Amino acid sequence: MFTTRPELAGTHGMVATTHWLASAAGMAVLEDGGNAFDAATAAGFVLQVVEPHLNGPGGEVPILFAAAGDPRPRALSGQGPVPAAATIPRLRDESGLDLVPGSGLLPATVPGAWDAWLTLLRDHGTKTLREVLTHAIGYARTGFPVVERISTTLDTVRGMFTEHWPTSAALWLTEGAAPRPGTLLRNPTLADTWERLLAEADAAGGDRQARIDAARRAWSQGFVAEAVERFVRTPVRDNSGRDHAGLITGQDMAGFRASYEDPVTVDLPEDRTLAKFGVWSQGPVLAQQLRLLEGMSDRISCVDGLPDADTVHVAVEAAKLAFADREAWYGDSAESGVAEDLLSRAYADSRRELIGEDASLRLRPGSPGGRGVRLPAFVDEGRGAGGPEDPSGVGLGEPTVSPTGESRGDTVHLDVVDRWGNMVSATPSGGWLQSSPAIPELGFCLGTRAQMCWLEEGLPNSLVPGRRPRSTLSPSLVLREGTPVLAFGTPGGDQQDQWQLCFWLAHVHGGLDLQAAIDAPAWHSRAFPLSFYPRTWQPGRLMVESRLGARRIAELERRGHDVVDAGPWSLGRLSAVSRDPDTGLLHAAANARGAQGYAAGR
Repeated sequence: MFTTRPELAGTHGMVATTHWLASAAGMAVLEDGGNAFDAATAAGFVLQVVEPHLNGPGGEVPILFAAAGDPRPRALSGQGPVPAAATIPRLRDESGLDLVPGSGLLPATVPGAWDAWLTLLRDHGTKTLREVLTHAIGYARTGFPVVERISTTLDTVRGMFTEHWPTSAALWLTEGAAPRPGTLLRNPTLADTWERLLAEADAAGGDRQARIDAARRAWSQGFVAEAVERFVRTPVRDNSGRDHAGLITGQDMAGFRASYEDPVTVDLPEDRTLAKFGVWSQGPVLAQQLRLLEGMSDRISCVDGLPDADTVHVAVEAAKLAFADREAWYGDSAESGVAEDLLSRAYADSRRELIGEDASLRLRPGSPGGRGVRLPAFVDEGRGAGGPEDPSGVGLGEPTVSPTGESRGDTVHLDVVDRWGNMVSATPSGGWLQSSPAIPELGFCLGTRAQMCWLEEGLPNSLVPGRRPRSTLSPSLVLREGTPVLAFGTPGGDQQDQWQLCFWLAHVHGGLDLQAAIDAPAWHSRAFPLSFYPRTWQPGRLMVESRLGARRIAELERRGHDVVDAGPWSLGRLSAVSRDPDTGLLHAAANARGAQGYAAGR
């Protein structure tokens, strides 16, 4: 199997992210004696600076990890909730909306990334906040090289910025134009915000942990929260075509704390255990797909990591069933016990019978535990089916952006493992520069994750004050015989757990190393509603990389799949790290698509 780069191997530490500067910063922290939690935090903050079209300080992050000496997988949720004032009657009746907008201030949730990263650092790291933030502050103040996708994103929303979001135009445009690829882009206001948070933490005194907590309070109860509440009171244009104010208050921000939770774990063949975030998120979708395929091993063939047409077919049909269940059953208001029923082998056995020889063109959620199915009316009535194509395609797991700012698939990812066996997988997102206007005093904008909630009462993913939107962010952690051995993930919105399945098939079933598995041809289905505004889908649509081969593509078309060739290197931005507990050898790999992701280690 052709690979773009060698899989890295070493014994000291490994960092793999979606941008080389973040990987370098994380590795610098490991070289300075830090552990995986220190390195992940440093890399996470650098990603907020160097990939601002994909994540930012006002966004969110789910973090899966295992700590050396306590290898039980843990989940740390940095997904902020819907504000207290964001109710269905307020948006539907008072604002006349049937969907939550995908841009602007109205869909903003409480920023969660800052508190999550600081909680991880406080509880499991060894470095001070100043030590891990210094790399990100340096890039914000002195500049970082603009990648092409930043330029194209800014070109797309330039009219929105100049006409309706002047604070964003002032921050991101140069004389009204997008910065050219390769030029330096600076955000000194963000650097000043971080320096002020550090100064307030230092002024509070105390030990390392106390200063980190002081920085958390300065964000959620101090000048950051005050600036956010003040800024969102002024209505701004969003993609509904109207001006709306935001609903976040200082009280919303003061009440948020990143929270630890037990991940969903699923036992798989060969003593593997997959850990994912729970059913409030998209996380269990990968586990459901693997449960379905567990009983179809005779139809999984990946010679040299390249799947045959039948393998792709059954994987796609498994994805359709799992994502149909996501639409019916996933959300922060999900019924108690539904995750256990969805992931049971008995349920998978019953669902597997629906996978036939031809492509299904229907959305078919199941009835876990005998529950009666109820889909959102928008979905049940087929209002998004056959919707317009994304204007820029799916691309590299990077944003599909409209001129009015709504984005889909905007995310970054990082994985870290250290010589002690600590392992972290995180998928930061939200607060991307095109989501909402920049807050001029802070140098960043808010996320728009509430667009994933339905404006219909009584659904698992209904808009409910204080509840989290059903996130597409989906890091993965794998244990073998109870020991953490693999962390991986990718940006890509709804595609994340499909592209991770491609990686799994190539790595676990095809026997490829991490880099070769990431490089293997990828695919995904578009046959279920997008989580992002305007919630469209194309029944039967299958996006594939052309490297899958003309013969396989023709066979998939013969089976009824509406196949679109997305190009040879176009789908996914995976990264991964692993550790062999017997030898202590560490490995890492990162996606070469787009020439941004890199792994570092020794």
